[in-house]
Amino acid sequence: MRFRRRLPILLGVLLIGAAVAVVVFMRKHAPPEAARLLPQADGFLYFNLKDLRRTGVPAQLPPVSRDAEYEQFIQATGFQFENDLDEVAFAIHYPTKQQTQMRYTEIFIGKIQVQRLRDYLSTIAKSVDNYHTIDIYNIPLEDRTFRVAILGVDIVAATNLGDPHIMEGMIDRSRKLASPFGGPSLLRKYYKYVPFSERYVPFASLAWSVFRVDPSAEKAGAGPFGLAFLFSKPAVVVASVRHFGAVRFRAEAFTDDEDEAKRVADQVNTFLTLFHSAETTVGKAGPDPDIKQIFESLEVKQHGERTALTANIPAAFIQKLLTGPPDGESLDKNLTAQPTLPHSKPTKP
Repeated sequence: MRFRRRLPILLGVLLIGAAVAVVVFMRKHAPPEAARLLPQADGFLYFNLKDLRRTGVPAQLPPVSRDAEYEQFIQATGFQFENDLDEVAFAIHYPTKQQTQMRYTEIFIGKIQVQRLRDYLSTIAKSVDNYHTIDIYNIPLEDRTFRVAILGVDIVAATNLGDPHIMEGMIDRSRKLASPFGGPSLLRKYYKYVPFSERYVPFASLAWSVFRVDPSAEKAGAGPFGLAFLFSKPAVVVASVRHFGAVRFRAEAFTDDEDEAKRVADQVNTFLTLFHSAETTVGKAGPDPDIKQIFESLEVKQHGERTALTANIPAAFIQKLLTGPPDGESLDKNLTAQPTLPHSKPTKP
């Protein structure tokens, strides 16, 4: 009799334990919270800057040159992107007939002094809307409106899409931030292919991207990545950068069929063959040794409808990327052509 009385209690405990296990499993394989807040889009980028600093890659960050705008932002908010930003996630919205340029939606996570940031945004905003007690700052920028909202003590959302409902959707999702079941459909389907850290290694992927490739759109000038020469049909590419002793890059293309996957693999191998042939021809006057090392480590493998490319990236090459090319034009200038919050700029080497 006692066992029968305890049986419902035991079953209840088991069901609760199973539910907790499912949620923990889902959270482990769900995109980071910053990415789950983003709206539906054609591509996604994520950077874990906090873990990147912990790896010591690069060994030395480039010196920061503070222009007047960035200095004003620092003085007003106390926030320095190079030190205080921990995570950033981007949603990339490809051009359409109605929207002739790419648009971006961004989530920033870091050490934020909320009241100081509110005061700063109030001074530069043309107007302020309120949605579910969250202020949305409408900042005029060229021919569009840049919307910014403070979602929490360490989270800021921004977008330059014209639709005001995009920001409202992120505010709604921020109320359910702990849920592992949300996020854009493209991420929910493909994030499981982003590799995590290997056993006994403390760092997962430091940066990753998931994006659609449409060759017909790129040929028409509407695609952003210039990959039409590799693909003949639409595909999805998942790329990641990990660090465990060395920096490892992996990109995997998900195609519609094995023939397309084989075609992609053949195209990449042909490109590598041409590179090695050119290297042999020029002899000692060949490419940068770090770039040469990357190409020598490249491997291309086909698995059914998927084609994967992997490579080792020397830390010295990453240092060069952050420092900027020899002509002094920093990568920051090109990467920040889209609207975003004020940020730092590396000095000329």
